[in-house]
Amino acid sequence: MLIFLKLGGSLITDKAQPRTARLTVIQRLSAEIASALKSRSELQLILGHGSGSFGHSSADQYRTRDGVSSREQWEGFARVWWDAASLNHLVMDALHQHSIPAAAFPPSSSVFCRNRTILDWPLAPLLAALEHRLVPVVYGDVCFDDALGGTILSTEELFAHLARKLKPDRILLAGEAPGVWADYPDCTEVLDEMQPGDLSTAGGILHSAQETDVTGGMESKIRGTLALIKEIPDLDALVFSGTKPGTVEHALSGGLPGTHLHT
Repeated sequence: MLIFLKLGGSLITDKAQPRTARLTVIQRLSAEIASALKSRSELQLILGHGSGSFGHSSADQYRTRDGVSSREQWEGFARVWWDAASLNHLVMDALHQHSIPAAAFPPSSSVFCRNRTILDWPLAPLLAALEHRLVPVVYGDVCFDDALGGTILSTEELFAHLARKLKPDRILLAGEAPGVWADYPDCTEVLDEMQPGDLSTAGGILHSAQETDVTGGMESKIRGTLALIKEIPDLDALVFSGTKPGTVEHALSGGLPGTHLHT
């Protein structure tokens, strides 16, 4: 069974404080992932994480996702790269401290785009990692773009491309919110499920990202995931909170916390 798991930037960083990682949370999540991998020998995992208060802060300052052309913007591109890589190093340290055989695949080194659409991403190394029971790790990162010069791709955009190629069984999106709110901004009720057709009646319930998110926040993530599920009918996804201990391990073990997205 192949599962994609994203650890959201709001979960593993304090998005209100630039370059502030939640190290205790990262350690706990790594322990949960290690436990799930140990108990489920059939599980293959691709792990992704957001950039949170690392990449989003500098990306917002330089407007990197919109394109890169001036000297100052290219210097900003490099700064966003450094910020995203710095958080990835912290995540990788925690994974290896829990004996997870993880290997990072930074998109900036291999993904090439046109208008934020992936044109080229050689996947042979990542597939070899999966074949040898390693855990590939990708993350929101800067990428070169032959129309925009440079841009930023979110983890969900990377997952969407990988899903079309690899056909995972499930995509798990762990953040701070317990799911998709049915009554935002009151936030008293979480939707149990959503299907692609529900977006036409969703109204403003998806507008729930309050901190800086240069890749679109909750709405674009949910819309993109539902569009992907419509395209790949056997795929399902979960949007849930990783703040409660044990929830990520429960989801990796087949549980359905949060909001279930399916056809």
